[in-house]
Amino acid sequence: MKYPIFIILIFLLFPLMNTVHGIEPILISISSSMDKVIFDGKWTNELEWKESSWDPISSSYGTLHLRTAHQGDFIYILLDTVDDQSIDHISDRAVVCIDGKNDKTIIPNSDDYCFFVALDGKQGFVYQGGSSLSLNGNFKKISNTEGFIGVGSKSDQNDKYSKIPHTSYEFKIPLNLFDRSNIYGFYVLVFDASTNQYYSWPTGIIPDGAFDIQSPSKWGELISPDKSIPEFNLPLLALIPALFLVIYFTRFLQKPKRG
Repeated sequence: MKYPIFIILIFLLFPLMNTVHGIEPILISISSSMDKVIFDGKWTNELEWKESSWDPISSSYGTLHLRTAHQGDFIYILLDTVDDQSIDHISDRAVVCIDGKNDKTIIPNSDDYCFFVALDGKQGFVYQGGSSLSLNGNFKKISNTEGFIGVGSKSDQNDKYSKIPHTSYEFKIPLNLFDRSNIYGFYVLVFDASTNQYYSWPTGIIPDGAFDIQSPSKWGELISPDKSIPEFNLPLLALIPALFLVIYFTRFLQKPKRG
């Protein structure tokens, strides 16, 4: 009876393998106030992004403060690059990428999207995978989806993390681009033009050139825009009662038969 129990354990632990042996996912919060965000590329006030998840992303160049939330039919993202204090108009930029199926293909396909924003640019741009042209990493520019907003700006005294002016970026991404899911592939990149350095999540996943995007197979994971999991990874929660069940059945099967 040991082999069936071993198989059950493997089955229960499988959803966790990507977390334990790979990169911890970004856990996104549900919010009731994101529809009040003023999209000016920065903290408009000190409470504006309070109802969102916070993930500080550290690198040798400094810290990128990543805030994520979802409300209604949109994902909201703030990238706050406190150590990029040289404000390079248009040259500084940020990218957020989402893999709608989280299938982590080597070559981007039609469910992979990237959202580009240049500092002080008039508008952001949307790129979709599936292009036959490898020159642009197999991404093609498409018309901006209704509701999409991407804007970058210089921070001011309302910034939560630093009063020294630096670059920051805000995104409002429509969920209708993707099938609703409890997990998406996720990638973030910020470029500091003055130092020619990149901030990224997952950390260390940087492009070969300024306009390249790394393969979706290297992206991390975002959990979960339509099934609110603001604080915990769902497989981890499910594992606790499952382990108790395994222990119970193990002891039950090991009881000697009478008679």
